[in-house]
Amino acid sequence: MIQDLFADQQRRAGLSGKKASDSATDCRECGDPIPDDRRAAYPGTDLCVECKRLLERKERIRNVRY
Repeated sequence: MIQDLFADQQRRAGLSGKKASDSATDCRECGDPIPDDRRAAYPGTDLCVECKRLLERKERIRNVRY
């Protein structure tokens, strides 16, 4: 069941069929190493956790309607 949910989450995120080796080893924004656990959990990633968090925060702020 959990594996099905994880597979569905990866499919919706466009990560289906990708492997950890498809991920960058260093963050494209700050240059810090991307941990192996993150690379395995989000195949194809090119951002570290902190840079991804900042990007998502900026996107949320940009999408706020006043």
